[in-house]
Amino acid sequence: MIHAKQYGSSGPNLIVIHGLFGNADNWHSIAQNLAEHFTVHCIDLPNHGKSDSLPDASYPKMAEAVLDWTELNKINSFYLLGHSMGGKVAMQMAAMAAAGKIEKLIVVDIAPVDYQAGHTRILEGLKAIDESLPSSRKEADILLSQYESNLAVRQFLLKNLVRNEQGFKLELSVNNIADSYSTILKKPLIKNAVSIPTLFIKGENSDYILAEYQEAILALFPNASFKIISGAGHWLHAEKPLPFTSLVKRFLQ
Repeated sequence: MIHAKQYGSSGPNLIVIHGLFGNADNWHSIAQNLAEHFTVHCIDLPNHGKSDSLPDASYPKMAEAVLDWTELNKINSFYLLGHSMGGKVAMQMAAMAAAGKIEKLIVVDIAPVDYQAGHTRILEGLKAIDESLPSSRKEADILLSQYESNLAVRQFLLKNLVRNEQGFKLELSVNNIADSYSTILKKPLIKNAVSIPTLFIKGENSDYILAEYQEAILALFPNASFKIISGAGHWLHAEKPLPFTSLVKRFLQ
């Protein structure tokens, strides 16, 4: 099952998909802002947050899980926004969904290309937390700091901590993510060009979308347009929420 949080109840449906190691809560303040104009559904992807675990989490499997969730909730047409890995899931959904179901697509700081591994140490650190059941958030942070030196990255990862009887555990299926990691790095499986109007938003300081990817993007998404948020990195929605939300509103309205 897919877990989702809804913001607002008037206006067209907008589904928001987080990136790797994230969850619906990452989008809380953005969703609150957008709820004036849309009925926003922030979902937890399989293996993340409160959604079910999924072995062999390929893009078609993850896309199918979210599309099944829309059917179950009678969401017949919607706008779709995905960040990073969630952007790849969103592209995969656009390739798989029935015509007219997804009205517009926003892909945030990711391209339909293969990426190099960059999270191997993080996965080791998350496994270490899972195995040791730390008794406090501070203890979890000290443990994770042996694998990841960047405090902001650790704070983001530790948002997955929840308390149980034994201590703190992660609301992530770490082993499933680790097993699927080589698949997650690959591009979504898209055979035919997707004609849905699509906006790619890049963070100026991020190297997740490079100029040389434009050809690959336009081959699969011929109706794509591009915007850059200046002074922002890969987490552009968190770093520059106002320019980000205004871009989203302008494209969707």
